[in-house]
Amino acid sequence: MNRRLFLATAAAGFQGLAQPQATDLPESIRKLKPMLDGIQPITDDERRARVEKARRLMRENKLGAVVMEPGSSMFYFSGTRGASANALVLPATGEPVWIAPEAGTAQMRGDVRAWSGAAGPFARIVEALKDRGAGAGRVGLEERVAFATFDGLRKAAPALEFVSANPVTVGCRVIKSAAEIALMHRANDITIAAYKAALAALREGMTPRELSGNIAAAYHALGVQGNAMAIFGQYTAFPHGSIQPQQLREGDMVLIDDGCTVEGYQSDITRTTVFGKPTDRQRQVWNVERKAQDAALAAARPGAACESVDAAARKVITDAGFGPGYKTPGLPHRTGHGIGLDGHEWTYLVKGNKTRLEPGMCFSDEPTIAIYGEFGIRLEDCMYITAEGARMFTRQSPAIDQPFG
Repeated sequence: MNRRLFLATAAAGFQGLAQPQATDLPESIRKLKPMLDGIQPITDDERRARVEKARRLMRENKLGAVVMEPGSSMFYFSGTRGASANALVLPATGEPVWIAPEAGTAQMRGDVRAWSGAAGPFARIVEALKDRGAGAGRVGLEERVAFATFDGLRKAAPALEFVSANPVTVGCRVIKSAAEIALMHRANDITIAAYKAALAALREGMTPRELSGNIAAAYHALGVQGNAMAIFGQYTAFPHGSIQPQQLREGDMVLIDDGCTVEGYQSDITRTTVFGKPTDRQRQVWNVERKAQDAALAAARPGAACESVDAAARKVITDAGFGPGYKTPGLPHRTGHGIGLDGHEWTYLVKGNKTRLEPGMCFSDEPTIAIYGEFGIRLEDCMYITAEGARMFTRQSPAIDQPFG
């Protein structure tokens, strides 16, 4: 349930996440070392193969080109997030074209079309489309292209039909390569190490802000950037946290959620445990949640519909007396989301999604049991689909008082 710094801050009462000074850090965090040795970035050859696949999908979907703005899709195909560029035109034939302000082109390579003045970049984008044989027919817009860009393009080229580029961009990104999965493995391993170090330093009276700060400091010590939402007690029932002030007390549920980034690839892990000795009620509900997570993992096989994975987890929770469906007490949200270069990306494990699972797809597996006024439990590990079924990137929690085995 990855929401990065905004929700981590929200759960801490919008007080910010000031990182503790090194001398103030718990010993469990001070002894951490970077975990980035042996990282293999995505190669140029793999990126070229991605572009060729995109071109094949463009032809299949009758698109002359795809236009994207800075972000994860641009990074996926080019290896740059385009800090100096306005857009990248990826044509079905011919070389990609960069669109950039005149002042930002000095360090850019390839076919770069500079613009200046009040006209903006739209004429240059249309020029590039025409030069690549896409001056008529259909052009795909990547899903995060701003409306202002779409509006400018349709005015500059009224004869063009602008449509969603999802069949191309999602069609490429939803299937991860072995290299991508390896990077996600490392991000998940680092997240577990950060969580272990931070939870080892729980203490009476701690605030969510302090716990989130310790996790951020642990990530820093491990060589990456990352954040975490922390929630205590009855507020763990709210999937996105609470702004209510909280201090840790004996018997409180403790929920931490989020991840880090390695070469752009994300992790997303949630652990729910108890500060002190769990009650029978807490243990019972936690065990139902773990069975629901197991059910989703078992159901996530090639050829299965995404909605069937959600249904498998939800059935366990409903059979235990919660729900039914998306009602609370119970599981109020989808069982999982796609993950890769974005913490949340296509596709989703949710009712109504009949997309079939394929090897290389990656998802969170995170059924939740939310009991407002009492507590909530979420166990989240990410999984990748193989020909034999789903495999977790990380070891699941074996028990409520053993978040890491």
